[in-house]
Amino acid sequence: MKIGFIGCGNMATAMLKGILKSGEVEASDMIASAKSDKTREKIEKELGIQKADTNAQVVDFADVVFLAVKPQFLEGVLDEIKGSVKEGQIFISIAPGKTLQWLGEHLGENTKVIRTMPNTPAMVGEGMTALCVNELVTEEETALAVKLCDTFGKTEVIPEHLMDAVVGVSGSSPAYVFMFLEAMADAAVADGMPRAQAYKFAAQSVLGSAKLMLETGKHPGELKDMVCSPAGTTIQAVRVLEEKGFRSAVIEAQTECVKKAKGM
Repeated sequence: MKIGFIGCGNMATAMLKGILKSGEVEASDMIASAKSDKTREKIEKELGIQKADTNAQVVDFADVVFLAVKPQFLEGVLDEIKGSVKEGQIFISIAPGKTLQWLGEHLGENTKVIRTMPNTPAMVGEGMTALCVNELVTEEETALAVKLCDTFGKTEVIPEHLMDAVVGVSGSSPAYVFMFLEAMADAAVADGMPRAQAYKFAAQSVLGSAKLMLETGKHPGELKDMVCSPAGTTIQAVRVLEEKGFRSAVIEAQTECVKKAKGM
């Protein structure tokens, strides 16, 4: 199996590193293209895979092609490579807002297309990726795509109508989490803690809380109640968050995020 990437930005690099580290694909069986000479040099020197001078070269080489370009540039890329598409190839897009139907129309109606939405924690092997497929992709090919995406985190196969919701809940949500971490650290700094230490305390608390929920399977409300002693410090903090509309702000932010994804 030969793997190709069109685009080699931060997300694509994280995905490539995960696949390489897993040993599922040899470096000699991987190729990537990029717009800049600097990035093309990185492909060879840092990743140890083949660099492509053109996007069509990636399609000519690979059995599975990851489309790792921003949505505003994707149509131009697909127009460029459409003539190179071969029967049986699988194309995996990471672009938000671009449907399976849209991708199929631009690649050819008989093309196997998979749509995914990974997120930046893939850079440390803890990504969350949603995946949906068109009717031409077999169960075995879907399993292959999941296996590849699992090399840089966790993967769930979902119906396409949920993909825009995924953009809000996992694709974009690391940004909200980082804002939350920064705010918690700012408060600790205001209370006298050195900033580097404050970031460590805040980040480990979020990491541990997420792991606790995933591993116990408990409802987040139940886990919150476990921390809130009667007349204690935590319930006071929770009261202020509720007063300031914390939940509502998160819900409204994700709603706007999904609206934008649908309009792309």
